[in-house]
Amino acid sequence: MIRVSQRRRHGAATPLIGRVAGVKVLVTGATGYIGGRLVPRLLGHGFEVRCMSRDPDQLTLDPWRDQVEVVEADALNPASLGEALDGCDAAYYLIHTMEGSPKRFTERDRSAAQNFRDAADRAGLRRIVFLGGLGIDDEDLSEHLASRHEVGRILASGDTPVVELRAAVIIGSGSLSFEMIRHLTEVIPVIMRPRWVGTRCQPIAVRNVLEILVAVLDDPDPVDRIYDIGGPDILTYAEMMQIYADVAGLKKRVIVPLPIFSARLSPLLVGLATPLPVGVARPLIESLRHDVVVSEGSPPGFSPASLLTYRESLERALARVSHSEVETRWSDAVSTPAAALPGDPVWSGAAMNGDRRVATSSASEDDLFWAVTRIGGDVGYYTMNWTWILRGWFDRLIGGVGLRRGRRHPEELRPGEALDFFRVAAIDPEQHRLLLRAEMKVPGEAWLGWTTEPAGNGSRLIQVAQFAPRGLAGRLYWWSLLPFHAPIFSRMAQRIARAAERRDAISAGS
Repeated sequence: MIRVSQRRRHGAATPLIGRVAGVKVLVTGATGYIGGRLVPRLLGHGFEVRCMSRDPDQLTLDPWRDQVEVVEADALNPASLGEALDGCDAAYYLIHTMEGSPKRFTERDRSAAQNFRDAADRAGLRRIVFLGGLGIDDEDLSEHLASRHEVGRILASGDTPVVELRAAVIIGSGSLSFEMIRHLTEVIPVIMRPRWVGTRCQPIAVRNVLEILVAVLDDPDPVDRIYDIGGPDILTYAEMMQIYADVAGLKKRVIVPLPIFSARLSPLLVGLATPLPVGVARPLIESLRHDVVVSEGSPPGFSPASLLTYRESLERALARVSHSEVETRWSDAVSTPAAALPGDPVWSGAAMNGDRRVATSSASEDDLFWAVTRIGGDVGYYTMNWTWILRGWFDRLIGGVGLRRGRRHPEELRPGEALDFFRVAAIDPEQHRLLLRAEMKVPGEAWLGWTTEPAGNGSRLIQVAQFAPRGLAGRLYWWSLLPFHAPIFSRMAQRIARAAERRDAISAGS
């Protein structure tokens, strides 16, 4: 499908990739799953890259950070977009909201698209590339997919040419769809099949999505285009789960058709079995009312038959996971960016409860901080892990994120990324400081942090848990947990110190 725009305000038909030198590209959503992978590929092609983020600190430890320009801006704040777009030739629009009520995320997406369209026109941008959702416009689309299509129309209603790519299921290590299929298949050997499990999809490898995102810049005509993108396989979710089981070496799953499990109940079940919060699972499942397959033209050179198969995509994703080489994860994007920290002025004078523990270690500061940064995921919380697991299950039951998000890498952490039901609020490897902000359902705001300092021939660990209660419920919550804090937090600090000493001893022995 190609829409030809009559508006050619932005001048000559010149391909962007054909003149890479000096071409500046803005990447919105650079802290997200696709944006975080797109940036290094654009750099590899020789583009100048500017990253737009609501919280630039999240990009501090990305390996490509010193090769890009970073600007703080928010598409919901039109005044901030001028600086972000100034001097850019093209922009990738990767802004998307899924959590919250459909009305809320639809309104946010609509406002953001309108603001970005107007700012792009003022800046004289040559092209916008938008990654949207697959689906036929004249069908009764879910509110989520309808919103995706509306964003594409809004962007294309301005003077800036827009290339809209429509994809359905994106398969790659850490992708939302991959994690949903992976956990549903691994956790549930007998799958109770609601109707949406029989919906046909056309999955595409994230590697191919990134290749297409870069390639579509090389279009000399200032016109609007819509491309459907998908791999060579058209599969139901049931078939995708069976193929995953085969690739992962699991037994074939038993699928029991149970139509009584509706789209309303399915998100709750998906929320319990996968890392996806119910608020994210719901719009994803509601989007599966209809088949989502390629029905229009694909970008030149990227026909479905030429792309990776679903099985190949799974094999690559699982290999990345097994080697801890996951670049980005679906949970990297933050719904509440730059949230206040316990030391910020906003908390001055607020009621603050805390638990402070100190543990000494014969290990070096580096080894002690290494032990700190391994917390969560497969390592767990160093003591009474069953209590953390129980808390995670309870959090899932009340609509929280639980523990299933895990962590992207077993030892490496970056600002802003998810770690179980925490998020990395701040990390400074040089100052040996880590602060986690709790994202589980609690009546208040909670943090867990560590710093290290030299102590004699070894080091000292300072561990602080802080909680800002909200109302009476918050205070009752804190008081009810006080009997558990002493055994949990005290042992945690001591065992972190001992783990560092074991590593120090192994290093000394080698």
